[in-house]
Amino acid sequence: MSTDVRDRLTVRREAGSSRATALVDVGALRENTRTVARLTGTPVMAVVKADGYGHGALVLARAALAGGASALGVTSIAEALLLRRAGVDVPILSWLNAPTADFRPAVHARVDLAVASLEHLRAVVDASRRAGVPAIVHLHADIGMTRDGAASQAWGRLCHAADEAEVAGHVLVRGLMGHLGSADRPGSAATTADLDRFEAATDTARAAGLRPSTRHLGGTAAVLTDARARLDVCRVGAGLVGIVPAASGAPLRPAVTLLAPVVSVREAEAGQRVGYGETHVLDRPTRLALLPVGYADGIPRITTDRAAVLLHGRRCPLIGLVSMDQVVVDVGDLPVRAGETAIVLGPGTHGEPTAREWAGWAQTIEHEIVTGLGPRVERHHTEETS
Repeated sequence: MSTDVRDRLTVRREAGSSRATALVDVGALRENTRTVARLTGTPVMAVVKADGYGHGALVLARAALAGGASALGVTSIAEALLLRRAGVDVPILSWLNAPTADFRPAVHARVDLAVASLEHLRAVVDASRRAGVPAIVHLHADIGMTRDGAASQAWGRLCHAADEAEVAGHVLVRGLMGHLGSADRPGSAATTADLDRFEAATDTARAAGLRPSTRHLGGTAAVLTDARARLDVCRVGAGLVGIVPAASGAPLRPAVTLLAPVVSVREAEAGQRVGYGETHVLDRPTRLALLPVGYADGIPRITTDRAAVLLHGRRCPLIGLVSMDQVVVDVGDLPVRAGETAIVLGPGTHGEPTAREWAGWAQTIEHEIVTGLGPRVERHHTEETS
């Protein structure tokens, strides 16, 4: 993030805005997609669920497509239809819907649908009949997570029923899919067993008469660390926004920087309490800055007295309980003034905390940090790459 960007945001805030701002580096999103495609040598399905991992679904979709992605993935039909209405005209897969969902708009809009059970298949076939066009489906196998997908004992029946529906003209079985639950541990016995189960599921589908053109397991950790998981398409989301699996060493760049204006600065004496609950009592005189960002905006409450932000080139600790709307920062002797800008998190290029550090403070993963940025945080999309 350049000094010019910070200066422009400071001016804008002084003109009236007092909320936190997330700067999304569109250039980083695009370049990360190119990097994933280069490292894997495989077509990329860009996963833009959860509002593009908090970066903006349409922004991530367009950047990823510009970076070479050939398809998009989301969870719900609603997410897919938003992209279609915005003019996105590439294959979009929606993989998490109840069998009671209304599949007809998705069939009309040529949205690919994951089918994880006979109930799902019946619902999709019914939608196809009502829409008057075949539904495009990906049969979803549970290969070890005991989560979504058809269990092994139901997989054969699902494949035979899908073949019958395809012969009848109600569906086109484009793909087979699954998910690896231990891909963050490359070479693990669990991953090997899951891959073997997926090969067995493929054999079952082919024995039933199906000839899907694409198979995919995803996600970022799997395809960057294990060539066996790449198959026909890499289903990648986290990597596109710069969340890098530690084992991969991939040169991906975090794409979001969270800024917050300093609302006020005050002198405080030793012995004064800070925030709720008498959890923090000052042991020395200092200066305190107030930032209008709290747990409703994605600052985990568990980071109380652990986290820090960057002000005047120095990390300043958060003290006192994180509130819903605000945090207090100990700025010590720094000449901080109201109206200046704190870098709450970013790529780390200026010494600011990264999403990975915040995840450590919160005892969670980076994905939760970036997707947790709340709707009150203003999003601004830039082409900054420094």
